[in-house]
Amino acid sequence: MKARTAFLVLLTVGVVGTAAWLVFFSPVLGVRSIEIVGNVTVSGEEIEQRAEVADLHPLATVDLAGVESRVMGIRRLAGAKAERVWPGTLKIQVVERRPVAAVPVGEQVAIVDKQGVVIEVKTSVPPLLPQIKVDRSAEGDPALMAALEVIQVVPGAVAVRVKEVRAGTAEGVTLVLSDGRTVIWGGADRPKEKGRILTSLLRRERDATRYDVSSPDVVTLK
Repeated sequence: MKARTAFLVLLTVGVVGTAAWLVFFSPVLGVRSIEIVGNVTVSGEEIEQRAEVADLHPLATVDLAGVESRVMGIRRLAGAKAERVWPGTLKIQVVERRPVAAVPVGEQVAIVDKQGVVIEVKTSVPPLLPQIKVDRSAEGDPALMAALEVIQVVPGAVAVRVKEVRAGTAEGVTLVLSDGRTVIWGGADRPKEKGRILTSLLRRERDATRYDVSSPDVVTLK
């Protein structure tokens, strides 16, 4: 009886040990493919290179947090999540930063997302992107952040016509439309009221060249 029990114990230990070896050390359950999801402008090859996961590395021991951290070194990405898909796939889901404006930097322009993070630098403003002009273009500058926030809340029908956004201060945002008309927006407060009033004014008061909706209670035209 004792011999049988000892045999069963050894068998169990052997099975567990073999299973552990297969999962944690052998290439049998290693990374055979990397699935990239969510990328449009960032190539899968670049993401794989940043992930730095060797072929057949045991999937169970892949440092997921480390993979996410390395992939996030790509400035064009706003988020990254890595997960194991058994038996041999490492899935990396990414969220790309969406360009919302161009900010002059010397003789070039920095393409930034809604948080003011520079995605890339170009020699000219891409079509359909508004240009932001502020006194200081540093990331986190109050005037820059206000301008970016206004771009996000301007009604779609107006947003497609915005050519330039000027902001001397966080409370002094002005929009320049593609037809040359200007809109004194003010601060980022009360966006729905300002947007509704502005949309109506642009439709009804087409002869005006300057619309001041900085205070929705007292709107002025020129």
